[in-house]
Amino acid sequence: MTPVQNCRAEQLLHELVAIPSPSRQEAPAAAHLVAWMRAQGYDDAFIDEAGNAIGIRGRGSRQIALLGHIDTFAGFPPVHHVERRLYGRGAVDAKGPLCAFATAAQRAKLPADLQVIVIGAVEEEAATSRGARFAATQYQPDYCVIGEPSAWDRITMGYKGRLLLDWRWRGGLAHSAGKDPSPAERAFAYWQHVKDSCADFNADIDSIFARLDPSLRDINTWQEGVDGIAEMTIGFRLPPGIDPQELVERFPPADGAEISARGGELACVSERNSPLSRQFRRAIRACGGVPRFVYKTGTSDMNVVAPLWNCPILAYGPGDSTLDHTPHEYIDLDEYLCAIAVLTTLLQAL
Repeated sequence: MTPVQNCRAEQLLHELVAIPSPSRQEAPAAAHLVAWMRAQGYDDAFIDEAGNAIGIRGRGSRQIALLGHIDTFAGFPPVHHVERRLYGRGAVDAKGPLCAFATAAQRAKLPADLQVIVIGAVEEEAATSRGARFAATQYQPDYCVIGEPSAWDRITMGYKGRLLLDWRWRGGLAHSAGKDPSPAERAFAYWQHVKDSCADFNADIDSIFARLDPSLRDINTWQEGVDGIAEMTIGFRLPPGIDPQELVERFPPADGAEISARGGELACVSERNSPLSRQFRRAIRACGGVPRFVYKTGTSDMNVVAPLWNCPILAYGPGDSTLDHTPHEYIDLDEYLCAIAVLTTLLQAL
């Protein structure tokens, strides 16, 4: 890549990070990316019905989907540079990977039979994954790369599943000096039951990826008339083999409480020796890296599209995922350029 090309790639990333785009507010960022793709000579670029930014290059019969997300976690810390670091919401998660996709697709000399579809999906950070769910109905690619940070020389081969469980209790209040538990105590007792059950499940499991991990996301109590009300949301990270609906049935409510489930996703584990994985490893080595495999404890749009597309799939992108959602999120611009080189090499090799 020439210095001018590198400068343009970094400029695109800076411009996109500078446009706030929390979930359900992605339209300005999506419009900016589509305008950039049109200016860079994509064969087509548009906003689809879900609000995704779509760019298409090539007219071949084989398709590779580069599925990133253009929405970000909430909050907007100041966008600024410190030497070769770009700070700002989404720099890592996941506008860095998305801009690497868009730039590599524009630069690559594509094989005649290959078409590249760049997707900047909306609502990935929400449990809805609206953008990926819509895209999954519009395309049937032969390969898919999900845009998530893993470092430029690492390939993510799997994500845990997810479930959100909303618990609610409402009932008559009793005096605090009496024997009846308060709404808060009822909520805590249910949460403790969930924790203890998960601890039993994990007792003989050493692998983090194989563990069933609960987390208390939110808890609130208040009074309405003579009734007390307690609400709580519990999140689960699911290992392979755990179905979200089966997990709901493991934790029935008690004492008149109610539960409802949402955001259920199965864990996703890809084939390590697929044609896509092999070509990725070659591309990383060609760019001077030593490829490594990663398995993530979170979820991504890979969980959504993998069961529907049923093609070789993995996740890749520059950046340190431990910085996701933090107030000091940043990306190393040299790593960003390395990822573009790897992706360009990959697309040309496919």
